[in-house]
Amino acid sequence: MISTQKFFIITALSATLLASPAFSQNAAIVNGKSIPKAQLDKLVQKSGQADNPQVRDQAREMLVTRELILQEADKRGLSQSDSVKEQIEQSRMGILVAAVFQDYVEKEGVTEAELKAAYESVKTQYTGKEYHVEHILVEKEADAKAITAQIKAGGNFEEIAKSKSKDPGSAPSGGDLGWVSEKSLVPEFSKAMIQLKKGQVTDKPVKTQFGWHIIKMDDIRDVKAPPLEEIKDQLKQMIASDQNWQKAKFSEMMQKFRAKAKIQ
Repeated sequence: MISTQKFFIITALSATLLASPAFSQNAAIVNGKSIPKAQLDKLVQKSGQADNPQVRDQAREMLVTRELILQEADKRGLSQSDSVKEQIEQSRMGILVAAVFQDYVEKEGVTEAELKAAYESVKTQYTGKEYHVEHILVEKEADAKAITAQIKAGGNFEEIAKSKSKDPGSAPSGGDLGWVSEKSLVPEFSKAMIQLKKGQVTDKPVKTQFGWHIIKMDDIRDVKAPPLEEIKDQLKQMIASDQNWQKAKFSEMMQKFRAKAKIQ
């Protein structure tokens, strides 16, 4: 059993070691090989997780595991194996090829002509109508009918929605749902909505899984594609993800490299 005096001596030594420059500058020391704290900081940052003791412990264990494997590979002579060296070189070349191609695509891979062609194709998908609607949601049909009668008698739709609608998302803004498409809403609501004209309110409450709705049509417009500049980055990603495009672009890249090179 450790005496009280020995316990305090051990504790003091441990504190001294942990506070020493070697421990403050390194995340760990494995068989005499230091793992710099900067390496741990970088791994934690790259993880995308919040920097806390648990994440740091996990990252530290990962670095220690890597170092143990590297040391064992050296002990077994595997680091100098021709087969292992060849596989490492193949992996290195694969990474470099991918990096060069990605950089080429980002800087000059997608042409303006390709962007415009993709945009014209995307534009055809924007069809139909959009509806700017408001609604009042209540639990009981009788309440919905009473509110409908109140609106027809001249009641203010927005004020009634603020005070009586059970929809927490739209009630504070007077029942405003903003611009919506027919397909974005439940079928019963959409069916009643598309029959309304601008400024019109449903004659009868509409029943859905959420309750009873009174719907008001504020405006109707044709669906339009966003400007090219607004979706330019998404279009580039769409084009660059196409495998046939990648093959053609890689071939184009290599032709340009060869044209500039002196090959004897």
